Amino acid sequence: MSANEDLEGASNIMMYCAACGIGGAGDIKLKNCTACNLVRYCSVKCQKEHRPKHKKECKKRAAELRDEILFKQPESSDLGDCPICCIPLPIDSQYSTLMACCCKLVCNGCNIANQIREIQESIENKCPFCRHPAPDNKKEAKKNLMRRIEVNSNDPAAMRQMGQFCSKEGDHRGAFEYWSKAAELGNAGAHHLLSIMYDRGEGVKKDEKKVVFHLEQAAIGGNPFARSNLAKIETLNGRKERAVKHLIIAANLGDDDALESLKLAYGKGLISKEDFAAALRGHQAAVNATKSPEREAAEAYFQWQEKQQS
Repeated sequence: MSANEDLEGASNIMMYCAACGIGGAGDIKLKNCTACNLVRYCSVKCQKEHRPKHKKECKKRAAELRDEILFKQPESSDLGDCPICCIPLPIDSQYSTLMACCCKLVCNGCNIANQIREIQESIENKCPFCRHPAPDNKKEAKKNLMRRIEVNSNDPAAMRQMGQFCSKEGDHRGAFEYWSKAAELGNAGAHHLLSIMYDRGEGVKKDEKKVVFHLEQAAIGGNPFARSNLAKIETLNGRKERAVKHLIIAANLGDDDALESLKLAYGKGLISKEDFAAALRGHQAAVNATKSPEREAAEAYFQWQEKQQS
């Protein structure tokens, strides 16, 4: 049977209810099986009656669809670009700062450049993005974050940061609530933090299924560290091919640890020479994309400051 005949057959199946065979016409509206999109039903009753026959095929196709989403290479990490210089942010959080006033993640290059300008011009210290006066202490920063959460309930960045404050203070339940809300709004970082909570049993019961679920959601959202954790889980489960796929995606986002793991995988023959070379190029391109003269100057300043303090 040709590919065209296969497509035609599948199209014909989708025109009729998979359970009773009635055609979709007039007042009869057929609805897709939401899990696999392979078949359609005229009613909930037909869907329930057909479930035993369709279950195995449905699960298989649903897993295939999930993998298509899971193993798609994100265009960038979940951190995105600095809103000022519009250059991709480094995946290491120490190279950027979340502004409590507007919840924008600003790179160290733009942040330090703004501070230097303020010192030179003897002006008040303000956010480099929204120009709101910088908070003097943690209490004021929390107030700004709470204002963002209460006034703009759709600010997952503020919720995630409040969760981090709670976690550092030992309030795991509070952290869980904030991160859960942020995750519901699509914050990949919050999903990653929830996976850690379920893995350690902090504020929640340990749950391996939820660990994997939140890691996958974080990975889909572009979090490279969640990818690396998924690779570890797949390796432990003996699914090394899937582990390598995760590591390649993480390396292409600039994850150094993922690249090191790929080097070991290459030595064991788990990845081809061509794929490993492509991962090396992808990693270097991701790292180079985050560089700028301002960021290099900021790094030099921090290194100098460290020496002065030691």
